Amino acid sequence: MTTVMPPRLRDDPDFRRYWLARALSITGSMVTAIALPVLVYRLSGSTVLTALVTALESAPYLLTGLFAGALADRWNRRRVMITADCVNAALVGSVPVAHLLGVLSIAQVLVVAFTVQSVYTFFDGANFGALPVLVGRARVARANSAVWTASSLIELFVPPLTGLTLAVLDPASLLTLDALSFAASAFAVRGIVRAMSESREGQPPLRPRVVLADIGDGLRYLVRHAGVRTMTIVGSVQSFTGGGFMALIVVWCDRVLHVGTSGLRFGLVWGTWGIGGMIAALSLPRLLKRMPPAAITLYALPVSALLGVLSPLSPHWVVAALALLVWGSAYVLVVVNAVSYRQQVTPEKLLGRVNTAGRMLSWGVGWTLGSLVGGVLGNAFGPRTGMVLMGLCGFVGVVIAWTSPLRRIAAGQEGGHGGVHEAEVS
Repeated sequence: MTTVMPPRLRDDPDFRRYWLARALSITGSMVTAIALPVLVYRLSGSTVLTALVTALESAPYLLTGLFAGALADRWNRRRVMITADCVNAALVGSVPVAHLLGVLSIAQVLVVAFTVQSVYTFFDGANFGALPVLVGRARVARANSAVWTASSLIELFVPPLTGLTLAVLDPASLLTLDALSFAASAFAVRGIVRAMSESREGQPPLRPRVVLADIGDGLRYLVRHAGVRTMTIVGSVQSFTGGGFMALIVVWCDRVLHVGTSGLRFGLVWGTWGIGGMIAALSLPRLLKRMPPAAITLYALPVSALLGVLSPLSPHWVVAALALLVWGSAYVLVVVNAVSYRQQVTPEKLLGRVNTAGRMLSWGVGWTLGSLVGGVLGNAFGPRTGMVLMGLCGFVGVVIAWTSPLRRIAAGQEGGHGGVHEAEVS
């Protein structure tokens, strides 16, 4: 049976279910993103171990990202997303259960952090391919904007509430919210009626050689497409910078800004990034009417790099919060623009592979290495100096972007009002 897509996303019940699933999952994950490093920091007092939690959020992409994307392109994407959500609900729920029983250890927290993200790579691979099929490629940027706006609102309100809650509740207990959010997300995805995958008939049998060939197809497309390739490279550099910053943010708040690891001020410093993200998400569809995706990346990157250096130098927590607001706007604009661009130009059969490959290189490689390097630098020179050194790396991405094919692509699309043209291949 063929269902007609309503012209407006807000009138599309299937997109509303998809949006709800993402919003629920993001809410739980936001709580965990704050509670997990705080939990490790309180258990160990170690800068390196706290930074390791941030690294473990992205490291699984190095091991499973490519395979997850290739398999998600072969399997039913709805089924993959539901299964991944259910498994992660059980994994995250094991932490508050262990805490309640008095047997929680740092080792368990680190193992859960790694395993949850490993399973999530399969959800991500299916999700990247599902959205363009669900809403149509012409509406991908608007759909991503709606999801990222929700994400930014969540990042605005959840951190202050989490900070206040951490003052009276153990961080391990807060992870119950994330476990419940995974379960609710699975229920919402299950309710989506319209297909999120095209026909998979005629595919060769699932064998190791076939999967490796599928991965190769995705990597070749990424490497040969000048726009996708360059946005992935600069995204990796930016993620390196962001990973180093976030690896040290809990220690920075405690030892430099003196706002502790709980309470309203701690939550506000963390949460202003969400305001910036919301501004970026709401601005993207309007910006795409005025300039092509390549131009957006070229102009947002220098702002992101500059604020990556100025933010850790903030003399007061209020100044730090304002700096993070501006940095969040530029940083998220680069990210959501690159994701939307990849989803629009990539053929449907390659969506999972190309997008998870891009995420593996930016999130898996960039964020993981940045988190580890940031933790080492913060331990050796202090959190502020470590953050500044990591922030300076952002200018490498600026140089790469402005000496890359992005300038030619942007110039060639002037007057196109942001429409995505055929693959720029070199």
